[in-house]
Amino acid sequence: MPNFSLNDQVFFDAAQAFETPFHLYTEEGIRQTARGLIRAFSGVPVFREYFAVKALPNPSILRILKEEGCGVDCASQTELMLAEALGFTGEDIMFSANDVPPHEFEYARKLNAFINLDDITHVDVLAKHGGIPDEICLRFNPGGEFRIGNAIMGMPGDAKYGMTRPQLTEALFKLKAYGARRFGLHSFLSSNTTDQGYYPALAKMLFEIGRELMDETGMQLSFINLSGGIGIPYLPDAPKADIDAIGAGVAEAYHEVFTKNGIEGVAIKTELGRYMTGPNGWLVTHITNEKNTHKHYWGLDASACDLMRPAMYGAYHHITVPGKEHLPHTDMADVTGSLCENNDKFAIDRMLPPCEIGDVLVIHDTGAHGLSMGYNYNGKMRCGEVLLKEDGTFKLIRRAEKPMDYFATLDVDPVWEKLNNM
Repeated sequence: MPNFSLNDQVFFDAAQAFETPFHLYTEEGIRQTARGLIRAFSGVPVFREYFAVKALPNPSILRILKEEGCGVDCASQTELMLAEALGFTGEDIMFSANDVPPHEFEYARKLNAFINLDDITHVDVLAKHGGIPDEICLRFNPGGEFRIGNAIMGMPGDAKYGMTRPQLTEALFKLKAYGARRFGLHSFLSSNTTDQGYYPALAKMLFEIGRELMDETGMQLSFINLSGGIGIPYLPDAPKADIDAIGAGVAEAYHEVFTKNGIEGVAIKTELGRYMTGPNGWLVTHITNEKNTHKHYWGLDASACDLMRPAMYGAYHHITVPGKEHLPHTDMADVTGSLCENNDKFAIDRMLPPCEIGDVLVIHDTGAHGLSMGYNYNGKMRCGEVLLKEDGTFKLIRRAEKPMDYFATLDVDPVWEKLNNM
């Protein structure tokens, strides 16, 4: 996987051209990541990536991935609308439904998208709202712990997603009675792992269950969807996922379970988000305040509204100060936003080079689940998004929000007229 480290001048140029904060993405990095993934899975007969739209729902990014041959994984009608507007249709779209209202099934069926059912009760709901297609996908949850050797990779028993093993059989018989003829199998058992054993172990489990379900139901297995879960190294010295080894491991399991047993034509699909765009994005911001009380604080013009992961999960994101990274990192500080929440911190007790108000700060690995998880607490406006194109120029691909965006849904209240005239 490419690990693009833009030079300091790029960040300075971008910060001069656009008002901070903003997320900056690299087109070159995204394209090379997509191409590397496709090469890594060349050992299986048919492979396609369905980018998880929730990770980075920006039209410019989705167009790049579409040009690289990717489909999209959608989880709501709004994401389906975006996909349709960009020309994704039919087998370009995977609709992974989790507790969705019936009309969203109808919309997905209108687009002829793959439907990935999360629960056995959705079979009858889909039959009434859009109808059962010839080809359908089921999401599996084995429960308990998911282990590779002695290592616990995930706790699917605590997850709200997927069906039990007996429910898979029951659901397929119901679907068959409704007219379905082919099925796919999907599972997501670990999040953000760089362990190269995860995908091959998951694949082998799903391959074997797929064979069992074919024998039990007489239906044809058409694809296995390995979902997401391949992670990125947020810590600078953390190991990267070896995508070539991962792809080779999946191909080996495919050969062992399918090819050796005369089973042909089963496609492999993935729904990666973080892996595809995470390392190819940065939050560019400025230091606006310094505070010294019981601790030392650097305050930014960005906040958790622009990048929620540190506040929500305590997640680590590396921070650099362009132009000063060669200096000793002797300054311990909390790096904060301006929300009325004490968890609005990008870093706690982080060692930085000597800083001052006005310095550009760069928060790394924000290309997935960054702006898409943003919100408007305190009436904060979410920031914009900028693309560094392959030719080295910048393009604004989402403007920052304005107060009138925040007030737009108040058009049902008399105060709207006053706000609209301010």
